[in-house]
Amino acid sequence: MREYLTADDICNQVSMTRSVFDGVVLLVEGVTDQRLFEKFIDKDSVMIIPGHSRDNVRGAVRTMSERRRDRRTIGIMDPDLDRLEGRKVSPPLFYTDFRDMEMMVIHSNALEDVLDEYCDRELLDAFKERVGPVRDAVVSASYPIGLLMWISQEERLNLSFKDLDFSRFVNPRTLSLDARTMVNDVINNSFNCRIGRKELLSMLDDRASELDDIWKAARGHDTVAILLIGLKKNFGSFNSRSLTTGELGGALRLAFSDNDFEGTDLYAATEDWAESRGVGLWKLVTQHRSSRS
Repeated sequence: MREYLTADDICNQVSMTRSVFDGVVLLVEGVTDQRLFEKFIDKDSVMIIPGHSRDNVRGAVRTMSERRRDRRTIGIMDPDLDRLEGRKVSPPLFYTDFRDMEMMVIHSNALEDVLDEYCDRELLDAFKERVGPVRDAVVSASYPIGLLMWISQEERLNLSFKDLDFSRFVNPRTLSLDARTMVNDVINNSFNCRIGRKELLSMLDDRASELDDIWKAARGHDTVAILLIGLKKNFGSFNSRSLTTGELGGALRLAFSDNDFEGTDLYAATEDWAESRGVGLWKLVTQHRSSRS
């Protein structure tokens, strides 16, 4: 039933809560986002409601602000491809840092905490000496997939990225991505593809050369899947062998601390909004630490 909910349905849900709650209503895309941000909110003055889609969050926040004059409803959503296309939002709507919530988490110290839990230290040190930091490796491997999604959307190619076998085009020793094989697999995975492999690979190369920041293109789902390959086939300890992508993503979210959130652009922007209105939003318990390489 959630897929049939509209922005108006979410607005009506917010309006109904106003009979019993006059604090800040925070709209997020889904239940996973709700679980993450519930760790940080001031529970006495904030209620989180999932919008069940990016469009619902955007539409509901605009309607509540502009038509229903509700000044205490805000929304957080993933920018997805918006930053690549130069689109922006303004308060009371806010973007997560980077392409999506998962990439915001991967950028933080949460990644190091998860590596501490699931890595064999000697194997991890050998990988870092041979290749470099794990974070750089997984993002460098995942961003071409995100770029190809952008190309597919802009050119209306209707490429399918569902159920791709990442182990076919990600080298487990270096976590480097074979773009040619990845493009071939995406085309083979897509029904009635209207573009040739050579042309699509050339388009991907052109977009990559124009990209100013690979973090704008990298998608969390892909990055976590590539990290899992590294854990299972390279530098993971025994307790990583049975991990799934869902479990690894959950471990990263659990490791995302108050300190990590406080260091994001999202926190700074939303806290400014809350302070300007004299309302409570976040309630963090922070103990500053230095970032590890």
